[in-house]
Amino acid sequence: MKPSLRMNLLVISVFLAFAAVGRAVEMPHRSLEIYWVDSEGGGSTLIVTPAGESVLIDSGNPGGRDSGRIIAAARAAGIKQIDHLIVTHFHGDHFGGAAEVAQVLPIVTIHDKGIPERDPDGRAASSFQLQIKPYREIAAKRERVLPGTVIALRGVAGQPVPVLRCLAVNQQFIAATTEQQKKTVVNDVPAKKLDTSDNANSTVWLMEFGPFRFFDGGDLTWNMEAKLVAPYDLVGHVDVYQTSHHGLDVSNHPALIKQLKPSVVVMNNGARKGGEIGTWATLRATPSIAAVFQLHRNVRVGPEGNTAPELIANPDEVCAGNLVRLAVEADGASYTVAIPATGLSRKFATTSK
Repeated sequence: MKPSLRMNLLVISVFLAFAAVGRAVEMPHRSLEIYWVDSEGGGSTLIVTPAGESVLIDSGNPGGRDSGRIIAAARAAGIKQIDHLIVTHFHGDHFGGAAEVAQVLPIVTIHDKGIPERDPDGRAASSFQLQIKPYREIAAKRERVLPGTVIALRGVAGQPVPVLRCLAVNQQFIAATTEQQKKTVVNDVPAKKLDTSDNANSTVWLMEFGPFRFFDGGDLTWNMEAKLVAPYDLVGHVDVYQTSHHGLDVSNHPALIKQLKPSVVVMNNGARKGGEIGTWATLRATPSIAAVFQLHRNVRVGPEGNTAPELIANPDEVCAGNLVRLAVEADGASYTVAIPATGLSRKFATTSK
């Protein structure tokens, strides 16, 4: 069987397997929506605007499972294409599912930091080129991301215009404004070992919808995270923080989380990846955090490495791939975070501005 045909059949079969999941969460658009798709410790965050425009930040692993779950979430959200695909960095659990998604849902524009000529982590060049080939061949417009890049999103009358802005890429950061330079932030947390992987080069994104603010740092690691807030706070407060790097404790710098002051945290971990004790210590020491949602229960540890059971979308290691969904009210003043598969839903007031 030809590889392209095999991939087609695989994506279609996985899509059908998760179609029921998609129907279970289907809702009309009211405002901004964010779906955290279960990539088993990979990255795949789907944003749908009030205008029905879609942004997929990362696409999980190759192999059909993650792309099938992304496709099901997109169908449930009522979208027929991915208008913007953002790839934060070039690890397989963040770009690997893109070509498979593109076979079912056309991708209009891809935003990345430029495909490297060789493996950014220094591994065998031939292996990386084979891995990156399907992504490289996606038929889509390509846009190079730089610090300060703004992805233009359409607005809807009577609602705020969504704004999605890049804060950092390849260890380069947006410049501090005159106002930000008036107040310095002291970071007294020790640095960690130099990270030479592409995680340190991850792009960082801030979504704003009126007063609502959402932070997605991809897999940015400890030393680079500190530069977002010290000596100048380049981000400000946010409402929702997606844990960096799936909740691993080589990321999720205490100074960053302290300055962000999120009310809600969403951890895109896997059953055996992410959600480490060091990260949990930081989250529990942050007074602003009212709730932490997890895609998976961390089966490697007990309660010290997990949130409240009702806030975990997938309690079992072998799971249905339940997602976490967030919906912002039309004025941006409040938002609801839900696990549709279990019926759990919690509402929060916007506090970042």
